[in-house]
Amino acid sequence: MIDRTAKALVFCGLVLLSALCAKVEAAPSAESAATNAARALLHRLLPGHEESFCFEQIPPEDGKDLFEIESRGDLIVIRGNSGLSMAMGVNWYLKQYCNCHVSWCGSQLELPDPLPRLTSKVRRVCWARYRYFLNYCCFGYSLAWWNWAQWERLIDWMALNGINAPLSVTGQEAVWQAVCQKLGLADEEIAAFLAGPPYLPFGWMGCLDGWGGPLPQAWIDRHAVLEKKIVARQRALGMTPVLQGFTGHVPAAIAHKHPDALLHRIHWIEWQTCLLDPLDPLFAKVARLFMEEQARHFGTDHLYAADTFIEMTPPSGETDYLANLSRAIYSGMSRSDPAAVWVLQGWTFFNQRRFWSQERIEAFLGAIPGDRMVVLDLFCETNPMWKKTDAFCGKPWVWCNVQNFGCNVHMTGALNRINEDLHAARRDPGAGRLEGLGFVNEGLGYNPVVYDLMFEMAWRDEPVDLEQWIEDFALYRYGADNDDARNAWRRLLATVYSGTHRFRSKIVGATHVGHGGGFPGYDPIALAEAWGCLVAAADALGGSDAFCFDLVNVARQVLSIHAARLHGALSAAYRARDQEVFEKASADFVQLIEEMDALLATREEFLLGRWLDDARRWGTSDAERNRFEWNARRVLTLWGEGPAIDDYAWKEWSGMLSGFYLKRWDRYLDALAAAMREDEPFDAETFNRALRQWMADWSDERSTFPAEPRGSSVAVAKKLWKKYRAEVAPAPDAVSLTTGKPVTCSFALQPYPASLANDGRRDNTDRYWATDVRQDADAWWQVDLEEPVEVGTIVVVGYYGDERSYGFVVETSLDRRTWETAVDQRGNEELSTIEGYTCTFETRAVRYIRVTMTTNSANTGRHLVEVMAF
Repeated sequence: MIDRTAKALVFCGLVLLSALCAKVEAAPSAESAATNAARALLHRLLPGHEESFCFEQIPPEDGKDLFEIESRGDLIVIRGNSGLSMAMGVNWYLKQYCNCHVSWCGSQLELPDPLPRLTSKVRRVCWARYRYFLNYCCFGYSLAWWNWAQWERLIDWMALNGINAPLSVTGQEAVWQAVCQKLGLADEEIAAFLAGPPYLPFGWMGCLDGWGGPLPQAWIDRHAVLEKKIVARQRALGMTPVLQGFTGHVPAAIAHKHPDALLHRIHWIEWQTCLLDPLDPLFAKVARLFMEEQARHFGTDHLYAADTFIEMTPPSGETDYLANLSRAIYSGMSRSDPAAVWVLQGWTFFNQRRFWSQERIEAFLGAIPGDRMVVLDLFCETNPMWKKTDAFCGKPWVWCNVQNFGCNVHMTGALNRINEDLHAARRDPGAGRLEGLGFVNEGLGYNPVVYDLMFEMAWRDEPVDLEQWIEDFALYRYGADNDDARNAWRRLLATVYSGTHRFRSKIVGATHVGHGGGFPGYDPIALAEAWGCLVAAADALGGSDAFCFDLVNVARQVLSIHAARLHGALSAAYRARDQEVFEKASADFVQLIEEMDALLATREEFLLGRWLDDARRWGTSDAERNRFEWNARRVLTLWGEGPAIDDYAWKEWSGMLSGFYLKRWDRYLDALAAAMREDEPFDAETFNRALRQWMADWSDERSTFPAEPRGSSVAVAKKLWKKYRAEVAPAPDAVSLTTGKPVTCSFALQPYPASLANDGRRDNTDRYWATDVRQDADAWWQVDLEEPVEVGTIVVVGYYGDERSYGFVVETSLDRRTWETAVDQRGNEELSTIEGYTCTFETRAVRYIRVTMTTNSANTGRHLVEVMAF
């Protein structure tokens, strides 16, 4: 025991001494290292402007990161306790004072000349000890094929957003190869363990072995070099890379080399992996080898991610077993690195909720010393687990946002939850040791606004005025104050960014007819109006790269939703066996996909060809290039053998639409049309079997797709808006004094906000305000006419189309304090219709109108399709 401890201490000392020597060799002092790193970043971001900025290092405030910005003559002075804090200060200045924006999805860096001066010093202190970034899955769905140039840009973006704890697991395959060799495994046994590039992170989480492999040696060697560059740059900027810890997951071949080892079989979807028992002596040996090899390759900063059961059920529910396993995992880190801190994804407690009782959670977490574990609460924007686990039993934890699964292409983001719930948790005595925030997206995604708000929250102590914040975002996103752009973002805030809307278009879904759905949980017409606003702004802002991305992305989202309408038309025609109408509806659906492909072709972010080219460039032979392309295609489509996760990582990309989804739909629609012509039933089983084979064969294809954008984003978006405007944003059919006026209500069920009851559209029973008296006994809706107006008629349109009636009361007011009853229809039994209930009364001056829904003959819901006033 003494020998092992002494060896561990010597090993740690050598690692720390090596790191210290490297830092001393790199720069004469810590201060110059930080300022030099910040200046180098500025040079990469804004070449030629370095002399306009001065960087100075200052101490942290009570251990907390901080930055300061002020003017000194013509210089912009940026101070911080690290290069990272200074980079955050640079970004704050660019956004708040220069109206510039840096993002993955279009940037805007037109600096004003001269640079704006500050009249007073800005000082921001960060409350969040941890600003975590990246999900394991992101290394498969976004980062799988990246080279250093791409990583360098991402690391700079991380620094500009103050991220200090990025997951850094590139190059792990080199570590595992070395460990396996020391365990006596043959090359073919190691090859069977290491997965293909986009599947590697699922191997690190213990989900699978070997799928998509084997990996060429050149890949392993080059990615070890790449990871060294990644962590060196992250450390230079002041980040603490989160490296990998040993989880107990080992190659299956261990059973042959060590037949006495106690192994458990773990199942994930269609794969089975091996988990060493925590009490087996081999567990500690493999952990030691792993830690030694990782430190030898990549050094250490003492943070280690380890997730043994991310989406799997443990082999035993005995609390002793769970405590022993947890203790073994941590001991595997701490024996080699006494300063080790285990970073655990709390996703398993959500995903396997039936297994993880509080008693089991306490046993698993309680085996680790209090400060030696940090738990990432991954899904806080939707289902925070800290509230259900006694704040992770007192462990430090991080409020995280997943936001994106599979790097799917869609617009979504719970800005309201990020803004409100994070700070509410900070104030909640039951939140325990909340020590940071994190973005654990499964892919980098297509919603830069969500990143901005999330990482700003680390430097804010209170929620922002979200409506004002979104207007400010539109200003610095595009670099110009524009009413149409501002109106577009108001609508985006009320729709795609009003919650965690997991929308999937009919285009990328499974081929079928006869089913509804395909509509999101927000107002699609309001989203379409945002597209119209951006089109109106295009002449003024079309020169902005950031604007063009947003224009294409919003147009894409609107047309993705419109696909559900066209799909509904062809489904109805098929059910009616109307061949002529079916063929016309099919042609419309197919044409929409083609037009979306052309739209997406104008932006590099939406190109299948770029993804495939990035994959192929890592091969050193045709065989390697073809294998990498198979991986790149497969992970987007069938993923595994299926069908459990078919299309999980679906992409609305140019090339994917025309080269995969369109072809899939063509085959299906042609088969349906043939069955109709022959007056035969459609043989779905036979068709799906053949289609599945075609989908599998698609991964083996070598057809090429453009890797560079083509066409004008503005021109294509304008053309499509002109064509589809009347369908996606129909003109109001019931305009009155209430139309578009500010509204409020006692409560609103999702996705039926109060604004749908005065949008001027009463011919659409998909659009209405809704509440339920089981949750909302008051059940009132109210509109502000914004100034006193003479009113003598109010029309109340409830939900209609079936046999129901509503009782209600209408009141009016000039000041919202004194209310006067205008109509009392609590006993109404007339059926609800599209014409609504017309209520007349003696004309009076009115500013506020309140409708209280008292009864519904059908159910406990209360619904208003439209309220009009004349």
